[in-house]
Amino acid sequence: MPGAIAYYLVGLQKSFQHFAYFVMLLFTCMMLVESLMMTVASIVPDFLMGIITGAGIQGVMMLNGGFFRLPDDLPKPFWRYPMYYIAFHKYANQGFYKNEFEGLSFPNKQAGVPPTISGDEILRNIWQVEMGYSKWVDVAILFGMVVIYRLMFWGIIKTVEKVKPLIKAYMAVPPQQSSQISENPSYTSSR
Repeated sequence: MPGAIAYYLVGLQKSFQHFAYFVMLLFTCMMLVESLMMTVASIVPDFLMGIITGAGIQGVMMLNGGFFRLPDDLPKPFWRYPMYYIAFHKYANQGFYKNEFEGLSFPNKQAGVPPTISGDEILRNIWQVEMGYSKWVDVAILFGMVVIYRLMFWGIIKTVEKVKPLIKAYMAVPPQQSSQISENPSYTSSR
């Protein structure tokens, strides 16, 4: 419901097809964040540490998603390769931009250029969106990330189920008895 209010309130495209894609993208991102937080929660020892770690991961992904810094402006070694491609925000933003800009044309106020600019040109040149695939591929990649995070969560839980009893059994082994020599209390030295 809040997605419907937000979608039409800001004046995005009015067709049902565009709205349905927006809702699907929003739902997929929600599932993705939940899956990521489940995976983080299965690794960290307590609730507060999980919130802090999950928020940190989300923040790093958000910074690399192509919204705050355009893809060509990201430093190459770490932030562009691999972080930009791991961040799910990249695929969510690009899918949303493709949904809203493809097929539209806008007035162009720059001198010496055609009076209109197409949405595809805006996507390619201004937002630096990868136009080699459709917006549905972005949603498919996001669904794939949901599956990967859920499988990671399942694998971590199953590993902990198997390893935790082994660790407890190892820690519960009684120590070997050691021989102690006690001092004879009746013996006193006389001079």
